[in-house]
This record gives sequence, structure tokens and C-alpha cells, in this order.
Amino acid sequence: MKFNLADVFETVADAVPERVVLSYEGRGYTYAELDALTNQVAHMFVRHGLGLDDNVSLFLKNSVEHVTSLIGLIKVRSAPVNVNYRYTDPELEYIFDNSDSKAIIVELPEHQRSVARLMPGLPELRTVFVIGDIVDELTAAADDTDGRVSVVDFAEHTQESPKRDFEERTGDELYLLYTGGTTGYPKGVMWRHDDFFRKPISGGNPYGEPRKDLEDLANEVKNFPSLAFLIAAPLMHGAASYSLFTFLSLGGRLILERDFDAEKIVRNIGRDQTQIILIVGDAMGIPLAEQMEKQKDTADLSSLFSIASGGAIWSQSVRDRLVAVKPELLLRDNFGASESGNDGEIVLDENGNLKVPVSERMMVVDEKFRRITTPNEVGHIARVGNIPLGYYKDPEKTARTFPVMEDGTRISVLGDMGYVTDDDHIVFLGRGSQCINTGGEKVYAEEVEAALHGHPAIADALVVPVPDAKYGQSVGAVAALNDGADEPSLEDIQEHCRKTLAGYKVPRSIVYVDEVKRTPAGKADYKWAKTAAVPSPV
Repeated sequence: MKFNLADVFETVADAVPERVVLSYEGRGYTYAELDALTNQVAHMFVRHGLGLDDNVSLFLKNSVEHVTSLIGLIKVRSAPVNVNYRYTDPELEYIFDNSDSKAIIVELPEHQRSVARLMPGLPELRTVFVIGDIVDELTAAADDTDGRVSVVDFAEHTQESPKRDFEERTGDELYLLYTGGTTGYPKGVMWRHDDFFRKPISGGNPYGEPRKDLEDLANEVKNFPSLAFLIAAPLMHGAASYSLFTFLSLGGRLILERDFDAEKIVRNIGRDQTQIILIVGDAMGIPLAEQMEKQKDTADLSSLFSIASGGAIWSQSVRDRLVAVKPELLLRDNFGASESGNDGEIVLDENGNLKVPVSERMMVVDEKFRRITTPNEVGHIARVGNIPLGYYKDPEKTARTFPVMEDGTRISVLGDMGYVTDDDHIVFLGRGSQCINTGGEKVYAEEVEAALHGHPAIADALVVPVPDAKYGQSVGAVAALNDGADEPSLEDIQEHCRKTLAGYKVPRSIVYVDEVKRTPAGKADYKWAKTAAVPSPV
């Protein structure tokens, strides 16, 4: 059978209706309550003309309405579009226009004003749903469209029916996930619901065999313990949406905070009985470790048994700090991407290499997309199996990222470089686009960043190529310091890095900044870093 994500949610809601599915800043909602609420939201969408194949932008921070909008849209077979709420107007206009969004769901007044400014250039836009008070500028902008765009109070959903009476779904519906855009404008990754269920959310069971059908799903959910899972990342991030649907299909309890606030997250572990926390690499891991250290004698950490990361580098030094606070913590580093879904757990070996086992779903290929089996030969890491249909309205990039091998197998090749070891593991080197070529030697930024994060004075760091007259490029770093830390000398940084890195990988320059710029989800801003890494003339 083909799985539809709304069918999956409804199956779980019927199987465990009284379980709590969502805890938002201390308030809980059962599966039955959330199902009824999302039915009301879905009926509101239908009444305003939304349905099959309509794309809708979610210009929202974390909230209950974000969750109900997401589920409400898939109930009516529309495709949600994730929007980075820190984007500038040109970036927002690109997302809204490129995605052909027929509607936008927005909350904050400043975000409403952005939509108002962009409205004249969005010919496909028909409805703006507003959570909370509607600003005058948005109303005026809609009036200027001569009725093309209507502004709707999101609270209208409370007048709708809570019944589940929607048209039949097929599993071929689209889920549109826009990439982070760290190397250019974001691209809309087109996932069929069935492929999304089987790969990004592991067939509904990341701990074992995938669910065979909805009946199997319902039976297993009843016997599966309800895990309390806090998503520290914003829901607009791919890793967060993967986790959201994974734990919905397990019958788990999702814990959400409005914003990422490490102090608040640690303080509320006892209140929410949090068992698992999802972070996005060191950008969230470092402040989380700091707060666990500060609150280890005051916060109730007894329920917490695991911290998982995905979507960014998670260095060993940060993991060590977390385990030092609570030694029995289970740490899991998930490997994946918007274009490939959940690729499994990545582990750190005794030599500091990030490794994943070779499997039917992952291999290393050369420039002609032929499988590499020779140990230690560097190539592109490729994913096989349930992969996206491609990029929305971009056949050229689709052909590059999702090529076909000589035997007809379609694969996903994202630029991650690696090699196969003698013991049938794939060593992850880093993203090829962030590779630094210094005198012919290749250096992968993520590896150096992980070493820098192990320095006691460094709070965060990015590594980029810096122009070099002799070697073409040299390894440059941009770093922010921990509160109260003295600025280490370049020599001190180099000595620290040489403990784990070959000499040619050690930074040749370092620039200290007040803050290392990242996206709200913790993704690196390498464009900014390349400018910041060039030392100012003395």
C-alpha cells in the first residue's frame, strides 16, 4: 500500500486517542483533541479554496497553530511550504513566488508587513491567513489587489466542523520541503507522501522494521511506549519536520518551545518529563551543554535519556560535555538531508572519522556515477531507494542532483564526499562545495570546525577558504569566544588543532567576531564567513 501522512496521523489518533500528543510551553493536547482541532483548520482551508496540489507557505515560528496548519494542509491534500522566518524580503519573495504559493499563513506583525510589501509581486497568491491581530498594512495591501487576495483571521477555524470528512487520499500527494539555501537560493524538494513515510520517517519506526500497512501501524502504536520528544529546532527546518512526523507515527508526545532557549529547555525538562531532545549540531549543542553544566544541581534531568542531532556537525567535544553531566545519556547523530531523508546514525570512530555502514540505501560513486568499491577512493556519497521526485520547477538541478546510474538506478547525489573503508563503512569527509584546496591538498570544513569546537575558549566557529598567494587557498577560521574567555593566539589554536588534524588542515588564520552567523536552525552561513574570514589590514 501507499502511505499518506494524514492517514498515518489519523490512524494513530484512532489507536491512542487519549495519549498526549503535544506539549506546548506547559499545555497538553491529546491525539483526539489535536485531530479534532486540525479537522477544523482543514475545513477552514477548504472553505477558502484550498485542496489538492495547492502549495501553502507557513511563515511561522513554533506554535500550536504551526502544527495544526501543517496537519490541516495534508488532510486536504495541499502541500505545506516551509519558510525561514529570518529571511529578508527578496529571499521571502523568491520562496513565495518559486513555490507558487496560493496561500500564506503568517503571525508576527513584522512578518505580516513583509507579506504586505511583497503582495503585488505574487500573482498566484489568493489568501493570507493571519494568526492574531491583523496589521493595517496587510489589509491595505489586500485592498489594493481589487479582490484578488483576501485576508482571513485564522481564528475562523473555531467555527468549523471537527468532523473528519475529507476526500480519499492516495499517497502520491506532494510534501514540499525547501532546503536551507546555504549555497544559493533554496530549492523545493518534492517528496511523495509514500516516499516521505518510508525514508525520512523510517517507515514509521526508526527502531526496527517499517510498518507494513495502517493496520500494522495501529497495532504497533498501541504497544509502543509514549516517548516525550522535544524538538529544539524550529519546525521550518527539515530535521524538525522529519522528527515531528516520526514521533507522530510512533504515538509519541511532542514538546515544543516557541524559540530555542537552552536555559529554558534544561529548566523545563522536569516539568515536561522530557526524554529525548533533538538539536541541530553544535550551534544548539554548545549552549545546551553550557546550561546542563550550569543547572546540573538545580534542574531535574532524571527523565532525560537521549539527545539526538541532525542537519549539522556535532563535535566530539560537545558530546563529551553532555555526557560529563549525565554519563548514562544516549547520544545519536543522525545523517541525512532534505534531498535524502533519514540515512541512519553516523558514528565517530577512534580516529575521529565520521562513519556510516554501507547499506542498500547508500554507496560511494565516482564522477560518472559508477559505484566505487575500492577502499579509500574518495567519491560522492549517493543515496538509493525512496528518494524525492526532484526540485520544484527546476529540471536542470533535478538532473544534476538525482542522476540515473548505468543500470537504470536513480540516485540522490548531494555533494557529500566520502570513501569506503576495508570494514564496509563509509567515512563522511564533508560537503564538496565547502572543500578547501590548499596547495593540492583537500580540506573539508566540517572536520576543522569540529576540532575548533573542542578548544575551551571557542563558542562557535566556521571554516572557509582564504586567498593565498603561495597555495591558492589556505584554511581560514571565523570564531566567537565563550563568555569571559581570553582571545587565544593563532599559535595556540594551531597547537590545539594539531592534536587531531594533519598539519595542512590546521587554520592559517583566525578572525574573532562577536557572533558566528547561522540560520535559525543552526545551519552555517558560509557566504558571510568567507567575507568575515579575511583579516583586516593592519
